[in-house]
Amino acid sequence: METIGYLGLAGSVALLIWMALRGIDIMFAAILSSLFVIITNALPLADSLMNGFATGPLGAFTFAGKFFFLFAAGAIFGRAMGDSGAAASIALALVRKLGADRALIITTIACAALTYGGVVVFVVIFAVYPLGLQLLKEANIPKRLFCAALALGAGTFTLTALPGTPSIQNAISASALNTSLTAAPMLGMIAALVMVVLGIWYLEHQRLRAKAAGEGFVPGPRDVIQENNSANLPPWHWAVFPLVIVIGLIVSPRLISATSGTLGELMQFAGSEPIMWPSISLGIGTILCLALFRSIRQTAFTTLGNGTNDSLMPMLNSAAIIGYGGVVVQTPGFQQLGDVVLNSSLPPLLSLFGSISVISAVTGSASGGLQIFMQTMAQDYIAMGLDPEVVHRVATVAAGGFDSLPHCGAVITMLTITQLTHKEAYRDTGVITVVIPVIAALTIMAAASVGIR
Repeated sequence: METIGYLGLAGSVALLIWMALRGIDIMFAAILSSLFVIITNALPLADSLMNGFATGPLGAFTFAGKFFFLFAAGAIFGRAMGDSGAAASIALALVRKLGADRALIITTIACAALTYGGVVVFVVIFAVYPLGLQLLKEANIPKRLFCAALALGAGTFTLTALPGTPSIQNAISASALNTSLTAAPMLGMIAALVMVVLGIWYLEHQRLRAKAAGEGFVPGPRDVIQENNSANLPPWHWAVFPLVIVIGLIVSPRLISATSGTLGELMQFAGSEPIMWPSISLGIGTILCLALFRSIRQTAFTTLGNGTNDSLMPMLNSAAIIGYGGVVVQTPGFQQLGDVVLNSSLPPLLSLFGSISVISAVTGSASGGLQIFMQTMAQDYIAMGLDPEVVHRVATVAAGGFDSLPHCGAVITMLTITQLTHKEAYRDTGVITVVIPVIAALTIMAAASVGIR
C-alpha cells in the first residue's frame, strides 16, 4: 500500500503539471489531482476534501478568505491606474528617459525595489502590470518575456537571497533557526548576483531573438492600454503620485519608529497586519486616483467593479493549488519523505538541498515547503554540524527553485493576471524561476563548503 501511496503522490504532481501545461482549467486540475492523491493513499474522502482541500490550515477557502481583500484591492488599484492613463503616462516617461528597449530591465528593477521594500508579490504584479503593458507596447516586446521579467524581479533574489529582505520565506527561516534576516550575507549576495546576471542575460537574449523573428506585443482581451497620443494622459509626476503613496504606506512600519500617540498606534496596527494594511494602502491609492484623474470619475463604479472582477480568477486559481497542497501534506508518503532523505548517505548540504527542493516541488510553494522543512528537518541538519546561518540561506534559496514548477500557485496567479497560458509563457518563466535559482543554490552550496558565510 505504501508503494501505491508514493506512486499516487508522484502521479498527482505529474498529472497536475501535465494539465497545467495543456491549458486545462487549474481549479479542475487541482481538484482532480487531489482526488488522485486521496484514492491512491486511501485517505478519508469527505475529511480530505472538506478539511484538507477546502477549509484546513492549507485549505483553498482558508487562503481565499485570508487574502481576498488583498487580491481585490490590488486588482482595483491596477485597474484605476490603467483606466486613468496614469500607467501609460509613467511608462512613456520611463521610455523617454531610458529607452523602450530596456523595458524588461525597467520591469525587473521596479519589481525588485517593491518586493525588497516589503510589498507582497501579488501586490507587485497588480501594481506593475498596467505600467508594463505600456512599456511592452512602446518596445514591441512579447508578453511572455514581460511575465519572465516580473518573475525575476518579484519572485527570485529579492525573496530568498538578498540579506535583510522582509519576505515571508526569509522570515520563516529566521524565526525557526533563531537567525536574523541577514543570515549568511555573503552567500545571499552571491546567490542574488547569480540570479540577476543570468536572469538579465537570458531576458535580453530572448528579446533579441524575438525581435529577429518578428515576434512582438499582442495585448490580452482584458488589457487596458491608453493611446499614446491621447491628450487626456495625466502628467507623469501626478501619475506616479498614487503609486509612491501606496509603496510609502506599505513600507512605513519599517521606516517609522513611533511608539506612542496616534501615529504609534497606527504603525503598530500596520506592522501587525501584513495583509490588511497593504489592502488599506491600495485602497487609499485608488481613492487618490479617483481624486486626481478626472477621466475616471464619471465611470468610477465601473472601474471599481471591473477591478474587483479582475481579482477573482487569480485568487481562485491560487486557492485551488493551495488546497491541493493541503491534501498532499496529509499523506503518509509525504510524512515519511523526510526520514528517507535524512537517512541517505548524501553530504549534509546536498541532502538539505534535495529535501527542501522535493518538499517545495510537491507543495508548489516556497513558503509552504520552508514551513514544513523547518518544523520537521532543519534541526537534524544542524545536529549534523551545519551552521544555522548556512542552513537558513541555502534552504531559503533552494526553496525558491523547484517550488516554481507549472503547478506553483504564484506562477499560476501571474499567468492568470497577465492572461497567458503555460504553453505561451512557462518556458521563459521556468528558466527564470527554476533553472537559474537552482544554479544559484548549487553555487552557494559550493561557497559554503569552503567556509564562505
